Amino acid sequence: MVNRSRVLVTGGAGFIGRRLVRALLAQGHEVTVADLRAFPDPAVRSVVGDLCDPDGPARAVRPGTDVIIHLAAVTSVLASVADPVSTHRLNVDATARLLELARENEVGTFLFASTNAVVGGGSAVGEVITERAVLRPLTPYGATKAAAEMLIGSYASCYGITGTSLRFSNVYGPGMAEKDSFIPRLMRAARDGEGVQVRGDGTMLRDVVHVDDIVQGLLAAWQGGHNGPLILGSGQSVSVSEIVATARRVTGEAIPAEQVPIQKGEMPAIVLDISAAKALGYQPGYDLESGMATVWPEFDPANPLAARTLEGEMTRA
Repeated sequence: MVNRSRVLVTGGAGFIGRRLVRALLAQGHEVTVADLRAFPDPAVRSVVGDLCDPDGPARAVRPGTDVIIHLAAVTSVLASVADPVSTHRLNVDATARLLELARENEVGTFLFASTNAVVGGGSAVGEVITERAVLRPLTPYGATKAAAEMLIGSYASCYGITGTSLRFSNVYGPGMAEKDSFIPRLMRAARDGEGVQVRGDGTMLRDVVHVDDIVQGLLAAWQGGHNGPLILGSGQSVSVSEIVATARRVTGEAIPAEQVPIQKGEMPAIVLDISAAKALGYQPGYDLESGMATVWPEFDPANPLAARTLEGEMTRA
């Protein structure tokens, strides 16, 4: 049985955060969410505001907090290249402030959503990325995540905080209607009878992992007391062409693919070793096809849920 804890989840109203908060509530934890919008559940304490504001983090971290799970971030590589200053402000400055509040309030555990982009160029075909890989980020996004990892390591060393940097691979799953990553783009293309752009010739390798597996791994890292970096992925790399082919099978649509140039900062191959996470009890439950089948119903025109998803997209536009 898991002991009840007071948990702060930054970015808890987002794609991964919503699934994580539901899992924490199911385990009986007391949850606070800090985000730009309120979490739609009265069982959750919502702190609405920007973590870059001077008082934002202080309103979120209250005395008695046991765990901080820091998901809020600029997550787009391209956005970080276009605006590195804003990316640094949220990904590094806000993280540093949260760490200091964790020290001041004697928060025992700090879990951070990092990325395998901290290692830079990825891997050659057959070369596997482990937690021991040298940090060589190629973009402001990867650099800010690497800087935050180093800050967390220093607080763990100096102040006894259990600090975990969870290096997520490409996360997908239900609740992606607002996202602009590759799998939701494929889903929208299938729904609208359009095509997608594929960077390069489609042979780039990616590790794509279901959001529910990420939540499982995150909880395993926390409850296993892991300290330091930890890779969370599916452990199965697939080519971009395979991702497109899987989307065609799941949706039953043609989804034409147009090849476009690879952009700066793209990792040519991502092949991950997830054995450290497995040692904590992490076990991915979805392969790509079964996982993508959980995404399509929110876009499928034959599903009433998809109409609400499309209406939400039009409202935000």
